[in-house]
Amino acid sequence: MKKLACLSFLFITSFTATQAQGFLKASGKQIVNEKNENVELKGIGLGGWMLQEGYMLRLNGTNPQYSIRNRIAQLLSADQTQEFYDTWLSNFVTKADIDSLYKWGFNSVRLPMHYNLFTLPADKEPDSTKQTWLTKGFALTDSLLSWCKADHMYLILDLHAAPGGQGNDLNIADRDSTKPSLWQSEANKTKTIELWRRLADRYKNEPNIGGYDILNEPNWGFDDINDKHGQKEQNNKPLRELFVNITNAIRSVDKKHIIIIEGNAWGNNYKGILPTWDDNIVLSFHKYWNNNDVQSIQYILDTRDKFNVPVWLGETGENSNTWFTDAVQLFHAYNIGWSWWPLKKLGNNNPLQIKMNNNYQHLADYWNGKTKNPPKESDVYSGLMELAIYTNIRSNIVHKDVIDALVRQPYSNKTLPFKPNIIDTKDSVINAVDYDLGRNNYAYYDKDTGNYYISSGGRNAGNKGYVYRNDGVDIYKDSAHYESYYIGSIEDSEWVKYTVDVKQPLLYKLKLNVASETTGEVTVYLDDKIIIDKKEIASTGSNKNWQTLTICNIQLNKGTHAIRICFNKGGFNLKQLIFTK
Repeated sequence: MKKLACLSFLFITSFTATQAQGFLKASGKQIVNEKNENVELKGIGLGGWMLQEGYMLRLNGTNPQYSIRNRIAQLLSADQTQEFYDTWLSNFVTKADIDSLYKWGFNSVRLPMHYNLFTLPADKEPDSTKQTWLTKGFALTDSLLSWCKADHMYLILDLHAAPGGQGNDLNIADRDSTKPSLWQSEANKTKTIELWRRLADRYKNEPNIGGYDILNEPNWGFDDINDKHGQKEQNNKPLRELFVNITNAIRSVDKKHIIIIEGNAWGNNYKGILPTWDDNIVLSFHKYWNNNDVQSIQYILDTRDKFNVPVWLGETGENSNTWFTDAVQLFHAYNIGWSWWPLKKLGNNNPLQIKMNNNYQHLADYWNGKTKNPPKESDVYSGLMELAIYTNIRSNIVHKDVIDALVRQPYSNKTLPFKPNIIDTKDSVINAVDYDLGRNNYAYYDKDTGNYYISSGGRNAGNKGYVYRNDGVDIYKDSAHYESYYIGSIEDSEWVKYTVDVKQPLLYKLKLNVASETTGEVTVYLDDKIIIDKKEIASTGSNKNWQTLTICNIQLNKGTHAIRICFNKGGFNLKQLIFTK
């Protein structure tokens, strides 16, 4: 996990991201540019920036942004609360983020917008017949667009939190369920329509605006209030009517840009909404936690064919690298562009990870009910301000394994060194968690590679330890040593591969640093040839009692080699490979 030095690391890959080439438009079942060339959007969503969701801040349960802000305001002054949010907005997304996305190979960005940065809530309007426009949201969007233009990337505007909130999944749209929703208030509907008219008028001549994603993940039961998220909705009449009204408002000022619509039930229920009413519409669907096979997307492929309209995967992610690679490979096979979710959060399964700090951890523990007494005000202020500053990419942890899984691995089975594993005449230590970058069955083999609970009915984690990397390999933090990690939960027949750079050709002694309550067994391969077969790993008495065991002598010639450790019999933990003269 390197920091800023990782921002511009390069991939040897067949992946090519199409640069922005003028206005995008719908052409039959394709999205094309002004040269009429097919465009496969490969993007990232900036979730957490304009709109915080509780899970991204390690908060349990229902935590829409207004509730988080109210909690902060109970512990800090109004000025301190505002300072936190101003610092958050100024650090979370910067030009360096967009430059990095471009260098990594992405060609588009999806901006989840909160309406309250652009206009007042309907119940706060001084004149109910007019709209009050705020400068903050427009200024932030202008800056983001300028950075995307500089890197020839498309920016897709997404109304993530509409006035009143568009669904019963409260966190997504920052909805206050004690107030009228978008669907229960004509004032909220009018404000939503007028906001899109305003945005379209502002950006009508900007070819780097890829499209208008006019309402994120509506989830509402219109005909049956017990169908809270609209999964069984057959008509979706109010949703279609709002879509048409927003389209008319946009087209009154902007004839060029794509309009993106999302079905009910988190973007997937299109019953009653189609056929389209405009010749430049794209359908968006969202896909999480299910199998990456044709069956999982057949419904949207059928919809695309039936109505002759392009589809775009507006949100997906929150899983393992194996899941990511398989998903991108599937989408590419069917010419479906995508936008991953999100770029960063407090978590390791995204390209960037926001670092935790102790004071904020104590605050989160208090909010999550793990401690009874609130932290003192100075600690709350310090923890929140440090968290806001840590959202800046210069303080983020860069997960190059996640990036590699998205932009290289779908197109290549080749493995690459995760770190320069150098072996010379001195004692050379390779951390077990620094196995190669690459796909399952090529860089490593693990039996539990991702979370497929919607398809399988059971939740799995991929990496059960949730730290360091996002592959299937289970990695845990050694609580006794700072920044020390090990491979655990090892199952029979799993393995890991290391590309090593040997500087001095010698006979080396290979040792493994292990801890185990039971007896294990390994086979060691050098360049696909067995060096030692079925070597016993003796019990160390405890899975916390680390001991260094000699495995074998190994002749290494100068140059690059592949060493693979196969766990014939698992049950032990592995921290290091040690090569001694």
